[in-house]
Amino acid sequence: MSNPLPQTAPKAAPATYALGSIVVALAGIALKLLAWKLTGSVALFSDALESLVNLAAAAGAYIALRQAARPADDGHPFGHHKAEYFSAVAEGILIIGAALVILNEAWQALFGPRVLDDLGIGLFINALAGLLNAAWATHLLRQGRHFRSPALIADAKHLFADVATSVGVIGGVLAAGLTGYLILDPLLAALVAVNVLWSGWHLVRGSVGGLMDEAAPAEIRAEIQELIQKHGAGSLQAHDLRTRVAGQRTFLEFHLVVPRTMTVAEAHKICDAIEDGLRLRLGDIHIAIHVEPSEKAKAEAEVIIASE
Repeated sequence: MSNPLPQTAPKAAPATYALGSIVVALAGIALKLLAWKLTGSVALFSDALESLVNLAAAAGAYIALRQAARPADDGHPFGHHKAEYFSAVAEGILIIGAALVILNEAWQALFGPRVLDDLGIGLFINALAGLLNAAWATHLLRQGRHFRSPALIADAKHLFADVATSVGVIGGVLAAGLTGYLILDPLLAALVAVNVLWSGWHLVRGSVGGLMDEAAPAEIRAEIQELIQKHGAGSLQAHDLRTRVAGQRTFLEFHLVVPRTMTVAEAHKICDAIEDGLRLRLGDIHIAIHVEPSEKAKAEAEVIIASE
């Protein structure tokens, strides 16, 4: 079949963004620990713990992306793309762990409310860390979708969960300071922890699906069928379409039915046209096409191109 079309970005680029996440996580940790030291707030301390998890998760994503970018070899003929899912699963577990730590801290503070000091400067510093995370998470999510990278998307969602934690924490600490009801500090921290826990569960669930070779999303499968029909002129139908996604790569295989009188060279040309069209639209996709004569046509074919 034809050679893959050139890609628009180098394979190493996603790892570069993961490295940027490590830098952002270090900055966030420094700011939030300073805010906690100034105020003594258990909620701000819990927020700092969440940022420590950000650092571990970003480091895991960087290692996984470097591994996933390695070319195929004799031992891994389909590449190392699934390495990203291990990072995403680990990150989801870390999010869940951080949420449990926050809940534990909130529970202890619930029965021993702590006096809050220097709220103005402390909350300002914590807000700066939240804004930094929000800006980087937005950029990271855009790049993750561009590269179709589960590790980058998981890292971005983790950062958004951290931003949600910061917003809840700042609101709780501010309310506690203004009203004098110090119990609000641990209560709102606990509510945010529940939200973080839910986010971690969804990350683990989605990543496990990738490890289990779940089919590509419905919109991608519909686009594949549309492209086969568009570029498969001269063939009759395509059936038994099967897809799976591994990191940034989509795997596709299907049976292409052609007229029984068609030569091998003519069928090969149609396959080339379909492959080029799919790669142009979908990027990194591995395609396997099994050509069959017209008597192998099926009534339940996913794509009908022409009738003999």
